[in-house]
This record gives sequence, structure tokens and C-alpha cells, in this order.
Amino acid sequence: MITVPFNPSPTAAPPFTAVVNLDGASYSLTAMWNFYRGAWYVSLTDQSGYLVIFQPLIGSPPDANIYLAPGIFKTSTLLYRVSTAAFEIGP
Repeated sequence: MITVPFNPSPTAAPPFTAVVNLDGASYSLTAMWNFYRGAWYVSLTDQSGYLVIFQPLIGSPPDANIYLAPGIFKTSTLLYRVSTAAFEIGP
């Protein structure tokens, strides 16, 4: 499992971005704050700019996994772990 610390920057635009590898391909993971809802939203785009997911950032508790892109990838998983403030990429 690979962890990517979620450290958003108040001065960067977008506030958080990282390149992650899922099923052997690189994807851009972006998180932005939605002022209206008061929550983080996450998007995942492939190398061509195709939007794979765009949804609220739902955090997993320490004892359960809530996947951010269920059924999209064959072997890879992506989740956000609240207790460690990090994205987890598996298997």
C-alpha cells in the first residue's frame, strides 16, 4: 500500500494535487474545498484529461474502508483515511 499525505495548501490553486498510479497508469488526484457545502471534493483524471471521478471526499474510519472509486479499477483501490490524513492506494 502507498500512502499520499493530504496536506492542502491555502495558497496553491488547486489546494491539493498528486499523481497516483492505479492499475499501472498515472492519474491526477485533485482535492478542492467547496465553500457552499463546506467540504472537500476530489477528482481523478487520466493522462488525457478524462474525468474518472468527481465527488465529495468521504473519509474512511480506522476500522473500515470506504473506497473512492469502487468498481472502476481492476486491481487498485483508492481511499482517504481520516485518522492519518492520507490517501491510501492499494492493493
